[in-house]
Amino acid sequence: MRNGGEAREADADGNDTADGNDTADRNDTADGHGEPRQETGQSADPAPPTLLRRLKKHRLLASAVTLALVATGVAVPLALAGQDDGPPCQEIPAATRALAENPAAATRALDPGDDLNRLDAVRRLLAHEHPCSDGGQALGAVVDAATRATGPDTPHTLAQARAAFGVVAALNDVSEIPDGMAPGVARMLAEYVVDQHLRVFGGEIGGADRPAVPAESARPDGEGWTRYGRFLAPAEPHVDFSHGRAAADPENLLPELAKDPQAFAILYAAERAWFAYYLERLDRQGSDSGYHPKPSKSSDGYDAPQTYWVDHDIENMTDRIGALMAYRSLYARDGTIPDLTAYDAAVRRYTPGVYLAQERQLHSRPPMTSIAARKPSGRADRNLMDARHQLNNVLDAWAAARRMSVARASALRQVIDNRYVRVLWMTR
Repeated sequence: MRNGGEAREADADGNDTADGNDTADRNDTADGHGEPRQETGQSADPAPPTLLRRLKKHRLLASAVTLALVATGVAVPLALAGQDDGPPCQEIPAATRALAENPAAATRALDPGDDLNRLDAVRRLLAHEHPCSDGGQALGAVVDAATRATGPDTPHTLAQARAAFGVVAALNDVSEIPDGMAPGVARMLAEYVVDQHLRVFGGEIGGADRPAVPAESARPDGEGWTRYGRFLAPAEPHVDFSHGRAAADPENLLPELAKDPQAFAILYAAERAWFAYYLERLDRQGSDSGYHPKPSKSSDGYDAPQTYWVDHDIENMTDRIGALMAYRSLYARDGTIPDLTAYDAAVRRYTPGVYLAQERQLHSRPPMTSIAARKPSGRADRNLMDARHQLNNVLDAWAAARRMSVARASALRQVIDNRYVRVLWMTR
């Protein structure tokens, strides 16, 4: 998958003129997963009779061939003879479409296996750059079905986690995510919002030997640390995107997902929900009270502070949100987003709302799917597309309610500011 174009400097203000909160048509569901209404119409100039006869002839031929091949479960390249206005599209087989209604079968189909022996089969099923008709939407529904937990308080299974790895690996190989597929992929990443931030600590990419690990492999060690993150559900497996045998980097999907306002809204909401979830579990010192590092200096004399991993996690959250905003700005400048006001209005329609952190410290450890399904604290305000403003507002309200020291609250705000500006500048 392409990781964007040449390096470009992104706008650092994140502001826009779009509000759309009162005037936007709200034909969407409360969780932000609806579809906006589209207007349709007919052409004023009918095609000549000769052209219509030729198109009808080729359609009949193409349909006959397609029906014969779709029955075998093969994705069929389909193009009219003499067509030269783009690459041929591919029909998505009925058997593939049916997986969206059978989550267990979808998981089996997209599970690459512990040894990744089925990864090529996953690629063949998903990696279609030009599906016909609503094929992209159908593939997105299959991805969502295969990787989604069965309930908001239910941990993912190990097979579902491996399937999430398989999806990212398969899509890293295509140049573009098909039209209509992005929301389904975004819902999957939202379901694994903690795992997609995983970076390898103490080693190079490729240190993982499995695409996903069982819950016991992610348990904190004697110091209360685990490379899979903080505040993890005790019974949940985790995707390990650092596996070295296949490129499976969720970050590589962002350039494509950010083009779709619904996918953008899903990812933006999940990141903000996790930020609130994370703050709720910090103590009054703004640290993880379950982490107890040994008082020993490293070889270079540096002694990692108690708050090191908390700051690192918040950096990663800011990176992801800042990257979304950077792509939005880049695409508005290069014309990929032709109307930024309309794009922002669509994002707002798909956005559930804002997420504020509770004032008291929480000690529960729900699974990731419950983070993605978190209910908003209220409607999104007019500054929704100013992401740094959103993060700092939540941080400031939480720090004041917890009576956190001014020094620590300022340090956390600086972590956000530093990373937000950095990622706007660095995102390609």
